[in-house]
Amino acid sequence: MICANILINKMRKIQSFVRRSGRLTLGQKMGLTELWANYGVDLPKGRINLDALFVKRQKIVLEVGFGNGDSLLEMAIKIPDRNFLGIEVYEAGIGRLINEAYKHQLSNLKIIKADAVEVLTNHIKDGSFNRFQLFFPDPWHKKKHHKRRIVQTDFLDLLSRKIIKGGKVHMATDWAHYATAMMNTLENHPHFKNTQNGPIYSPRSEYRPITKFERRGHRLGHGVWDLIFINEKT
Repeated sequence: MICANILINKMRKIQSFVRRSGRLTLGQKMGLTELWANYGVDLPKGRINLDALFVKRQKIVLEVGFGNGDSLLEMAIKIPDRNFLGIEVYEAGIGRLINEAYKHQLSNLKIIKADAVEVLTNHIKDGSFNRFQLFFPDPWHKKKHHKRRIVQTDFLDLLSRKIIKGGKVHMATDWAHYATAMMNTLENHPHFKNTQNGPIYSPRSEYRPITKFERRGHRLGHGVWDLIFINEKT
């Protein structure tokens, strides 16, 4: 427990997200209030009972920082034999995703509104997830802000415990510099192995939807880099 506290205290200094606030639509408000009991997860003092969280006991995919929730929603709809757990702090995105999930009557999607490092450290038992997803995180493109990037060795140490052996980490970014930093951090970590032969980026997997922002980026000539690594921690 002391080691865990040291880790979380160290990583709390890294503010890898900005709590954005603003006016919410009626649908977003409804998702955060009336529909929260259907899809929201209130954090307990101890570990979350993931087996009791979903209607069906299935492999669980964790996504951190899902933004407005478009891609996570699409995956939950198209892959009903997987359970999806999303962690986000952006209230408008959370409210929107919950509202849309209710419209589609999804039973394989749950949402946590909290800091991902705190949730993983204090509320998730080891070996809980089959796949971890981090799509288009804040690149903190200024050099003085690089220390705020979530993809760092300490965070990968944490992930390697929470993902099952043989489970995957899938990250994607549209910032070339961040893609290089992600690749270097993952390649140099002792518990993760690239699914490609060497420090090579992965083709986009069919399960990762292309969002409207990504399509816009393609039209503007922006690149997108996917990284898929396997957890080999014993």
